[in-house]
Amino acid sequence: MQDLAHRVAVVTGGGSGIGRGIALALADEGMDVVIADIERGPAEHVASEIRTRAVRSFAVHTDVTKQSSVDRLAQHVESEFGAVHLLSNNAGVISTGPLELATEHDWKWVFSVNLDGMVNTVRAFLPQLKAQPGEKHIVNTTSMAGLVPLADQFPIGVYTASKYAATGFSEMLAAELAEHHIGVSILCAGMVNTNLGATSARNRPPQFGGPMPVPESQPTAEPARGAMDPKDVGRIVVRGVKQNRRYIFPDPTSRSFIETRFGHILADFDAHARDEAAAAR
Repeated sequence: MQDLAHRVAVVTGGGSGIGRGIALALADEGMDVVIADIERGPAEHVASEIRTRAVRSFAVHTDVTKQSSVDRLAQHVESEFGAVHLLSNNAGVISTGPLELATEHDWKWVFSVNLDGMVNTVRAFLPQLKAQPGEKHIVNTTSMAGLVPLADQFPIGVYTASKYAATGFSEMLAAELAEHHIGVSILCAGMVNTNLGATSARNRPPQFGGPMPVPESQPTAEPARGAMDPKDVGRIVVRGVKQNRRYIFPDPTSRSFIETRFGHILADFDAHARDEAAAAR
């Protein structure tokens, strides 16, 4: 999708962090950008930032866990702009702690946003995307945790499971939408300076146990050492969209994690093949 100017993008979770970085980068390319977020104030603020770039933008309060809310967002976009050309699914939450301590609420809440929210949004916007002539694109923000279980570094098992599911969904979606000229990119973000932990705690709804205190191990006032600026991630995403990349890796240091994981898989695969060959002799 080379030509982004004068086209329309929708960014869920666009009120902060990676979503804001992507939205600003798309606006810099001349796109009109709709900011969808569960937090109305931050979404309005980002929309105001975007309008200073001489493109159109407005914010829509959206709860991606509710199909009705995302459907209203899609209807609003269609009535205001008549089209959508790029969809960025960025809304996400995190729950920390070992799997054995994860509650039913933890599982349902994290999956309701990280997987169901992505599915709901694609379902709502796919008819509009298919209806537009030319190239269109979907960017699904997963995580390095959706490819590599970083169990020795972070106790984020529930989050990891949800991101693995989101990666699988995105890979299948890419295969199914290729004939419709809709590209799908999977943003495998690493350490990025966002308020994911704090926002997740603050916005946990009552049906999933209500707001949670932010763990002391997740300070939000200072950026994590080595964390990327979300604006830099946004610029990398734009490049990935233009090149129709299936996977977008903002952090080049993540290569070692991927090599280690798939090295283990291939080693066990080869060992099994050797065992079968030996048994057949």
